[in-house]
Amino acid sequence: MTKVALFCPYPLDEAPSQRFRFEQYLIFLEQEGVQVKVYPFLNKRGWAVFYAHGKPLSKIGHLFLGCVKRVSELWRLLRVDIVFIHREIAPLGPPVFEWIIAKVLRKRIIYDFDDAIWLPNYSKQHRKFHRLKSYWKVKYIVRWADTVSVGNTFLSDFARKYNSKVLVLPTTIDTSIHSIQRVTEPQSQWVIGWTGTHTTVHYLLPLVPVLQRLSEEIRFDFVVISNEPPPFDIPNLKYVPWHKSSEIANLSKLSVGVMPLLDDDWTRGKCGFKALQYMALCIPTIASKVGVNKEIIQHGSTGLLAETPEEWYRYLTELYLNRGLGKSMGEAGRETVCQRYSVEVYKHNYLKLFKP
Repeated sequence: MTKVALFCPYPLDEAPSQRFRFEQYLIFLEQEGVQVKVYPFLNKRGWAVFYAHGKPLSKIGHLFLGCVKRVSELWRLLRVDIVFIHREIAPLGPPVFEWIIAKVLRKRIIYDFDDAIWLPNYSKQHRKFHRLKSYWKVKYIVRWADTVSVGNTFLSDFARKYNSKVLVLPTTIDTSIHSIQRVTEPQSQWVIGWTGTHTTVHYLLPLVPVLQRLSEEIRFDFVVISNEPPPFDIPNLKYVPWHKSSEIANLSKLSVGVMPLLDDDWTRGKCGFKALQYMALCIPTIASKVGVNKEIIQHGSTGLLAETPEEWYRYLTELYLNRGLGKSMGEAGRETVCQRYSVEVYKHNYLKLFKP
């Protein structure tokens, strides 16, 4: 039996990155006789504190606790065959743990990431500590890894500068779960929606004037499904707390899903999971024409790609007026996910990562 130690930043069932990159594959690894032990840096209490506003002493305490835990976990690696690292072993400091695993313990490393994590990117509450992140360490972990798994070609272009064994494994959707029957709303009730965490909600800000303009002409609700309320207010804004148990049911109530992004190197490294979630549920999707979104969405057929506020306004209006168009786009979007971005399609390639 192959034994794997899996290091990740966050507790299970919380972070989208982890849920869509490896958590949904754990059951298949178990079925293949691969024994995986997951070691998150933060526990659930630490996760709740670390990304909240304020509480600096508590955050420092959980960082210290996580580092102590990491030291205690190193000895357990003597009995494992593979070390799987999602993003990083510790959020701050140089890659000391990764170096020990690669150079001292000489373990086989699989390194997985789905963002341009070599670039500085931080929230306001963590701006004082971002220099401790050691963004430069990513290239070294890539170099030390036996195999690197990334979510798109932008990320693979970076990784291949330091390692030839790079696999592009897109962020995928479990279409057997994302299959709740779409909720049929009254003709007068139309819902625009967005899902994500507080770390990405700022991407909605350029869309706020568009939604305000739209609210003067048509009636709709704007639903934000997240772990924190959004930092803005518009007419008919509804905040829905994110819970894994209700996630699919809440998403299924949307008439259209939106994924606005800026166009920069950080967003080009994103893997489009919001769009994929919407599309898997037959929700017509409008996304910014950025990065992997241009590969996922065939404009006008499986969704819509917007570049300017005027295009966002026009496409939202078009979907409101033409419900049949939204229905056909939603159906085509789900077909795309099932054929090209589903767990079922990629699970065999994923399992190959762990083969000798």
